[in-house]
Amino acid sequence: MILSAGLRTDIPAYYSEWFFNRLKEGYVYSRNPLFQNCVTEYTLSPDKVDAFYFCSKNYAPMLPRLGELKDYRTIFHATLNAYGTDLEPNLPPRQDRIDTILSLSKLVGRQRVYWRYDPILVTKEYSTDFHLEAFAELASILAPHVSGCVINFIEITREIERRLPERLTCTRTDRRTLLMGLGSIGKRLGLPIRICGRGEDFSAYGISRGGCVNLDDIALANDCTFKKVRHLGNRRRCDCINCRDIGAYDSCPAGCLYCNATKHPDEVEQFRALHDPNGPILIGTLSPEDRVTKSPQESFLHDVGGQISFFDP
Repeated sequence: MILSAGLRTDIPAYYSEWFFNRLKEGYVYSRNPLFQNCVTEYTLSPDKVDAFYFCSKNYAPMLPRLGELKDYRTIFHATLNAYGTDLEPNLPPRQDRIDTILSLSKLVGRQRVYWRYDPILVTKEYSTDFHLEAFAELASILAPHVSGCVINFIEITREIERRLPERLTCTRTDRRTLLMGLGSIGKRLGLPIRICGRGEDFSAYGISRGGCVNLDDIALANDCTFKKVRHLGNRRRCDCINCRDIGAYDSCPAGCLYCNATKHPDEVEQFRALHDPNGPILIGTLSPEDRVTKSPQESFLHDVGGQISFFDP
């Protein structure tokens, strides 16, 4: 089983102490976001976790403790966009985040690190020309330090429309211009680019199709072999390998206006007040009405041999 830490909320940036405490305790609880009284228990020992998939805009809080992950297979997605504080109001300065990605790559190896330029949205302020110029600048810095780049266009929901009324103007022409330009930049810099999703062929642009995270990436990064697994993805039109996330929605204080993991921004601080870094569940506590089920954690691994720690010389 692949466990994710960063899809529902940015655990590396805001809850890394809790995460490492759970590793020490050897288990974690995760509440079902649709059926709130259903709680799943996951064992966190290296023999029960095929790999940890991390996704974050800021790995800085985790860097000093990465040695505690030396016995686990890992993959790291680092999101870095070129937006301003109008869309990403609470993130560290961009140069600091660039430096953090470079430090992460140095510590764990570039084969475990992927850059996410995600989501792409087009407005008057963030035109196609803006994206192509910004992407080229960031790619020239990051390409030697990452295995590839994952891009996605924004998924427009009712919540996003409320937060960004009349600002999203991405047309089919804009999309084609961006795909052609990004693919050209990637080819020039030797940076593989992938877009998440099924049903469309982007190879003409030099962009491959597939999930944001897949077993091939994890296997290559960790020198292991996985079974051939049929899966439905993590969301609609998604080709990602199925992950089980240990976070909670509406608990990320980054405040990014395009984020679909935060549906109720006004409640984030209220939820964060319920966080206990020593507790088994990210937000809140268990109640008498909760039903805890231990996950069987069936493995995708075909061969557990050959694992190489990123701290080995």
